[in-house]
This record gives sequence, C-alpha cells and structure tokens, in this order.
Amino acid sequence: MTTAEKNGSSPLDVEIGALNGGSAGLDRYAGRVVLVVNVASKCGLTPQYAGLERLHERYAEQGFTVLGVPCNQFLGQEPGSAEEIAEFCSATYGVTFPMTEKIEVNGDGRHALYERLTGFADAEGHSGDIRWNFEKFLIGRDGEVVARFSPQTEPESAQVVAAVEKALG
Repeated sequence: MTTAEKNGSSPLDVEIGALNGGSAGLDRYAGRVVLVVNVASKCGLTPQYAGLERLHERYAEQGFTVLGVPCNQFLGQEPGSAEEIAEFCSATYGVTFPMTEKIEVNGDGRHALYERLTGFADAEGHSGDIRWNFEKFLIGRDGEVVARFSPQTEPESAQVVAAVEKALG
C-alpha cells in the first residue's frame, strides 16, 4: 500500500466531472501513469495540445494517459462552453485524450485535484500555485505525483519523455 493509498491523498481519489458531463472517475486511472495538464484554447501555449496528443498516442498502450483539465483563470484564455472546448480540441489538434470539466486550479475555488497536486515541487523547486496554462503533473502507477513541469516545458521535451518512460517502468 502506497503512502497516497494510506492517507487517501492520491490525486486519483478525487471526484471530478468529465468535459462531456458525468464523472471523469479518476480512479479509472489507478495503475496507469497520468500526465495532468491544465489547458486553455486561447493561450500562446495552446499548440502544446499537439505534443500532448502525440505523447498520449505514443505511450497509451503501455499504460499512459494525458488528462486535460480546462481552466479559465489565466486571462480568460479558456472562455468556451464544454461543447466549444471539445470541438476546438478535436477539430484543431485531433485530441483523443480525456478531458475533465472546467475547474479552478488556484485560489479559494481551487478544485480538490489541484489541492493534492500543488504541494509537489518541480525541478526548480517551485511548488504551490499554478503559474500559467499547461503546467504539468506526472502521476505514477501508484497514484503518487512523481514530477511537475513548468508551463513552458514542451510535452515531448527530453525531461517529460524521460519521466514518463521511467514511470512506465
């Protein structure tokens, strides 16, 4: 039993809605490696969707999933409805990875998922509030956060790929 399982503090224990309604059921990712990314459709970093999709496709059969988490907290760069977000991601970037409902990642309204993620520090020592769209958290098969990457870190960068491959074993 992992520390996260003992404490009930795994990010995968959190309930969150799916973008298309219903539950996203994060517990379905138990035993998988998951890259959680707060995403936005109208951001300078939005082209990262393409790299996220390629990463998802490259490692999906090995037990890897990208999980997109829309957020409109950074200069209103994700203003659309669930339907608009889904259509944009599919039509523009061919996104097939799962997406959650739009949530808040910072402040008083911070979703419980991000309450559990933001305590983890990245390689530069940053922990706490999400800095911008496309900040990334890698969750290992045991439900523990194993890495955090800044928004500017490309999904297919050597650091992200190495961390994913290590987590996949």
